[in-house]
Amino acid sequence: MKIKVESEITVFEENQLADDKRELITHAEKAINNAYYPYSGFGVGAAIRLKSGKIVIGNNQENAAFPSGLCAERVAAFAVKAQFPNDDITEIAIAIKPSKPVEFDFAPPCGACLQVLSDIETRQKNKISILIKGKMGRIYTTYSTKAFLPFSFEF
Repeated sequence: MKIKVESEITVFEENQLADDKRELITHAEKAINNAYYPYSGFGVGAAIRLKSGKIVIGNNQENAAFPSGLCAERVAAFAVKAQFPNDDITEIAIAIKPSKPVEFDFAPPCGACLQVLSDIETRQKNKISILIKGKMGRIYTTYSTKAFLPFSFEF
């Protein structure tokens, strides 16, 4: 028996995006300015748009007592659920700022962040689209967290 899983990621140039998507990417890029990443050298900013239109940002916050820090996506998602528990997340934009050259163009959320976003997606019964700005200026988009985590842990 085999189980085949396919994911679809659509790639855009930034100038091909609608204004609201570019705005969300800009918020994610600005969020990196307050990130704390002296250990990994890899800054990440996230911006979440809520159904109400509000935007909540987050950035990675590292700690010398690894793994006590937290990724940008979870910082933003937990802030949303703490401040706006009844407002659905519709999309999240992610931007990176590596201190050293990297060979890849974009960095998807880590497994822990994807699991948190997937759980929120399941609870709110609405998909969360993901927009990731690559270092080459391209924007990688998905319709749902399931594109990166098709076998999430669910009850």
